[in-house]
Amino acid sequence: MGMDKQSVNSSGQATEKRWKRCIPQRFKPRTSWNRLPPGDPASNEQHLEMDEHTISVDDLCQRLGTNWKTGLTEDQVRHRQGRCGLNKLTPPKKTTGLFKLLNNLFSGFGVLLIIAALICITTSLLSESQPANDSNENIWLGIALLSVAIITASLQYYQEVKSSRIMESFKDIIAHSAIVQREGIRMCIPSEELVVGDLVELKGGDRVPADIRITKSHNFKVDNSVITGESEPQLITADVTYGSAWEATNLLFFSTYALEGTACGIVVRTGDRTMMGTIAQLTSQVSNEKTPIAVELEHFIRIISTVAFLWGALILIACLANGYPMMDSFLYFISTVVANVPEGLLATVTVLLALTAKRMAGKNCLVRRLEAIETLGSTNVICTDKTGTLTQNRMTVSHYWLNECIIQADHSEDKIISRSCQNMEPADLMDSHLLCMLRIAILCNKAEFKPGQPAEIPVLKRECVGDPLDAALLKYAEIMTNCASTIRRLYPKECEIPFNSVDKIQISVHQRRDGYFVAMKGAPEHILSRCRSFLRNGTEQPIDAEFESAFNDIYLKLGGSGERVLGLCDLDLPADQYPKGYNFENEKPNFPTDGMRFVGMISLVDPPRPGAPYAVAKCRLANIKVAMVTGDHPITALSIARSVGIVGESSETVEEIARRKGVPLSSIDSREAKAVVLHGSDLGRMNQDELSQLISTYTEIVFARTSPRQKLVIVETYQRLGYTVAVTGDGVNDAPALKKADVGVAMGITGCDVCKQAADIILMDDNFCSLVTGIEEGRLIFENMKKAITYVLTSNIPELFPFILHVVLNIPLALGTTAILCIDLGTDIWPDISLAYEPSEGDLMKRNARNRHKERLVNRRMVSFSYGQIGVIEAAGAFMAYFVVMNENGFFPSSLPGIRSSWESPAFNWLEDSYGQQWTYAQRKTLENTCHTAYFAAIIVMQWANLICSKTRRNSIIHQGMRNRWLNIGLLFETALATLLIYCPGMDTYLHLQPLKLQWWWPSLPFAVLLFIYDELRRFVLRRNCSLWLQDELTF
Repeated sequence: MGMDKQSVNSSGQATEKRWKRCIPQRFKPRTSWNRLPPGDPASNEQHLEMDEHTISVDDLCQRLGTNWKTGLTEDQVRHRQGRCGLNKLTPPKKTTGLFKLLNNLFSGFGVLLIIAALICITTSLLSESQPANDSNENIWLGIALLSVAIITASLQYYQEVKSSRIMESFKDIIAHSAIVQREGIRMCIPSEELVVGDLVELKGGDRVPADIRITKSHNFKVDNSVITGESEPQLITADVTYGSAWEATNLLFFSTYALEGTACGIVVRTGDRTMMGTIAQLTSQVSNEKTPIAVELEHFIRIISTVAFLWGALILIACLANGYPMMDSFLYFISTVVANVPEGLLATVTVLLALTAKRMAGKNCLVRRLEAIETLGSTNVICTDKTGTLTQNRMTVSHYWLNECIIQADHSEDKIISRSCQNMEPADLMDSHLLCMLRIAILCNKAEFKPGQPAEIPVLKRECVGDPLDAALLKYAEIMTNCASTIRRLYPKECEIPFNSVDKIQISVHQRRDGYFVAMKGAPEHILSRCRSFLRNGTEQPIDAEFESAFNDIYLKLGGSGERVLGLCDLDLPADQYPKGYNFENEKPNFPTDGMRFVGMISLVDPPRPGAPYAVAKCRLANIKVAMVTGDHPITALSIARSVGIVGESSETVEEIARRKGVPLSSIDSREAKAVVLHGSDLGRMNQDELSQLISTYTEIVFARTSPRQKLVIVETYQRLGYTVAVTGDGVNDAPALKKADVGVAMGITGCDVCKQAADIILMDDNFCSLVTGIEEGRLIFENMKKAITYVLTSNIPELFPFILHVVLNIPLALGTTAILCIDLGTDIWPDISLAYEPSEGDLMKRNARNRHKERLVNRRMVSFSYGQIGVIEAAGAFMAYFVVMNENGFFPSSLPGIRSSWESPAFNWLEDSYGQQWTYAQRKTLENTCHTAYFAAIIVMQWANLICSKTRRNSIIHQGMRNRWLNIGLLFETALATLLIYCPGMDTYLHLQPLKLQWWWPSLPFAVLLFIYDELRRFVLRRNCSLWLQDELTF
């Protein structure tokens, strides 16, 4: 945008060059061949080849074979369309939904469950030795296992489909038609039919249909935010420019938006060859790496699958060695696998993440990909955009300079300096001077408040139509006067000269009671050059060297802190020379634009969000690096970085140290600097090793004037150094980096659809603070997932031991496969999910981020704790219940080993117990099912204690408390469901569970108390700062 561009860069085109030189010497690129290789998807090479902005229109027409007056011929158009294709983006190849579903079905536990189900069904159908009831039970078991595999795969498939619609969103930002001139005839055609060399006409409100070099323009402004990420409108002219194509003022990019004015230009790129096409291709080509939680779950699946297969294989071998029939041996193999595999765990993990996502949505963090939640928790680098994320994306008056004093702007709405707009009666001379300046800000201004807004809406929150700078001036003037609209009615506009890039000023002529006056604003140095006097203490005084010196000092101070600075002046026109009804002209001004009276300067800034400094400080406390990556000017970027704490107040760049010491940059050792501002042009000339060294050296880094490819380079470099990277963005230019990042975070308000589709998480309030909240939630879910997995794995041992002892000791089976599924897919589900609501043990943001390469979700210590410690206690308690039931029915524990073959033989109906009582096969099966039920109930009782202990890994249960109401309900649910399964009529037929005597529930209770005491002692030892070895062994 013109006004914005002139205000910053007017003081600082030289400053920009200076920033490009301020990179520390040892990080400066040595030779051009050290750049990233051209084949690298993050290479800047393609951008360097675009030079249409650096040559004249005549040379460009000659190169493209077009006539700049009449355009292309139809033959040329057909030939170019045949050679280059249509002006549209090529969609990437898609994987079919069926393939994705099958891929999920045959991965993870899916393969194991499917194989187990098929063996279960096949052996049941082929086996003739089994009774019909047992055969049907195994068929239903097979169907249940298949159902678990299909449901889990469907959940994973649904999440993939939600996250794979990136390229479709590009269609929404592409123009549908264009006005062109071909063979001298002006016509409207579909934008897809445009070819290189076409002459195109554009006006405010149009979407740019291709990459276009401007040949003629009139007050033409364009919003390049979808490409550059910066929302300030840019003034476009036909003048030749040099340097980066991204900063060229004579180029329009495909899919950007024309705001106002008119322009004509020549198409220089179409379709995939446009800047937008390059970004789209980058986005589609960037491969999504597996998320840390996906890697952890695969690691967990490998461990459990290996354990399950090994135990199953051992049982199979033992069965065959003991003379079991082949079919029976395979059924025991399947039962062992089922006992080892937590069938409901993957679905439970999905639900855990979904519940966390729902909680995060209430904190303005919308999660698109559930796996990203935990990844966000392990983030240790955030590459954040500036505009709208760290700042409010709302230009605001910051300071003003009048009477040679800098005054900080006060935006409280009770500071109105004059309520008498009719008479403009000021309170004092300062107010009179300020009112004079505010009058210029209101009148020489094209912004307007949207009509129909309630008066009670605060001024700063009211919607405006027009340039952001003009809107900021209008809002501040309204706050200070409360009558901006009245002032405009009192001084109607007679003539206006819009801002242009040559003069860098805006002029308007207004009527007053006794004549006319001129109001002017623009780049301060251009304004001062047109002034003869200045206003001081209510009187007009001639400009002298002292005033010019004060002006330059203040201008450099405000501009150097990254603020947009505007100068304001006015001039009363003599009534005798400009009588009422005078016809003012704006094409060739017929009124004076020199000899003005300088009134003052106003600086504006996009202020930081109120919570941003606190959020950045919280990240630092959590050992998370925050790097700013922006397309904005280095000075502005550094100023905002300082104000939010990305760069500390005491930290200096190399340039600042050199300036403070008054020595050349080359004499400063880069190790003296704590911070660095890296310009995009320098980044484009660095190789990977140099950038890696710079990132490793500095913790406070600001990347300014960066392109989409460079953002991708930055992300890849951090990842190559082992960091888990989160990236924020709101424009199409951010899409490749968002997709490449471990966590892509898009802005919900200012973000475009492409950006949102490429992201994993969307900040609904565009607030950096919400991202930090999300990191905290991510850390919490990792903690709670460890607890949930520990809780589930513990029951595997009491589920596995019955089969081991059944085969090794030849005792009757203590627990059936159906009862195992009742635990894994029934009673354990709610308690396991309820751990998602468990509050953290202390402040998670005071800890370092998880090192995903060392700290695993499931590790040796967790397996040892779940299987070798808590699981063994649970198994002992469950077998106690089994032996009590057997003992009370006449079978002493000592009599059980070796009776399996007789027990399971349907033909053997005279098996004697310890008292000599004979038992038929049917009676034995009823007793066996009763034992299964008692063993099942014992596991439920043991899981009560296990669930309470799983609430905390280090704190005492007494300290942690029982505040998790969902967990408390889970204890009741677990008990109620177990009671229902045991006592509901018909369950003996379908689940082979028999109603229990009340006393058979409690044999395992002492073991549950033992489990609780044991785990409390373990945590007590941990809190006593024991030796590192013991601490390492006791922590999972």
